[in-house]
Amino acid sequence: MLLNMLTGRRKLAKVSGSPGKTITMNHFLINKSWYLVDLPGYGFAKRSKTERKKWEKMIRHYILTRANLMSLFLLIDLRHEPQTNDLEFMEWLAMSEIPFVITFTKADKLSKVKVDKNLAGYKKVLLEKWEELPPVIVTSSVSGTGRDEILDYIEKTNRVFKI
Repeated sequence: MLLNMLTGRRKLAKVSGSPGKTITMNHFLINKSWYLVDLPGYGFAKRSKTERKKWEKMIRHYILTRANLMSLFLLIDLRHEPQTNDLEFMEWLAMSEIPFVITFTKADKLSKVKVDKNLAGYKKVLLEKWEELPPVIVTSSVSGTGRDEILDYIEKTNRVFKI
């Protein structure tokens, strides 16, 4: 899991083989100075449509009412084609003026050529509606790819918003 990779703690967050196991918001205090919050994903979760809709409503409410939210990392499995619910969620984030980073996961499951091809395909779909893309980071929890980029992004963001 990305959270474990970022913190260097293999058992910080529980990891499951199937999507949709995270059903609560989990807050992790990092270096006694900032939080990473793991929110339920509703895209590939093996849950009822009703339950996924409840999660979506809860997540959107949390995001809109979180005054100290610095940035949201939207996790997208790089192995899949652009999903309508992810594209719609990105549109909503942009319209709501929520800063976010598209964080592609599972790059280790693809060849370098396939990573580049899928990334280009995703960007092409986004640029059909977007003038400029939000930041994009490709990650792998297995190889550690993207770890430094995410931590650098967080550090820069925290520096900008420190009082």
